[in-house]
Amino acid sequence: MILGHLYSNNIGFIHLIFSIVAVITGTIVLVSTKGTRYHKIIGRLYVFSMFGLLVTAFSIYNLYGKFAIFHWLAVLSSITLLGGMIPMFLKRPKSYVTLHFSFMFWSVLGLYGAFIAEIFVRIPKIVIEDGAPNPLFYNLIGVGVFIVMGFGYFFFFRNKRKWARLDKSLDVKD
Repeated sequence: MILGHLYSNNIGFIHLIFSIVAVITGTIVLVSTKGTRYHKIIGRLYVFSMFGLLVTAFSIYNLYGKFAIFHWLAVLSSITLLGGMIPMFLKRPKSYVTLHFSFMFWSVLGLYGAFIAEIFVRIPKIVIEDGAPNPLFYNLIGVGVFIVMGFGYFFFFRNKRKWARLDKSLDVKD
């Protein structure tokens, strides 16, 4: 079964489903018009799927057998997700919409980086050597994530002013 290689237990399967939903909804939110009812619905689905993805991520120990680098990155991802949502709930500080845009953008980009890492985890001969990830694994992930984040950095700073203008003009009432 081809899907059996994508997950190793029920938690892995649930993590996979949340991951797929998060990548799709995160991408839709990034490219869709901000502040619309559609954006809010898809955005909530993204947050829900990311929450499920992160909870299950903290339960997966297949690669190292202990809390390791990918768990720390899940902590960072949790911070970006909360950093994007808390300002929307509190409606503070004054530039809360810009904070929301910024943190949520990096939340989705971090998800893309995790997707790159997951691709390399699925290439056993490249990844595992004597039961542990080898240096090539980390080099490939580093290059892949650098490319993703580089494009993200360019796109973020190209659109930051536009988002700041939206902050002043959006009606963000539910």
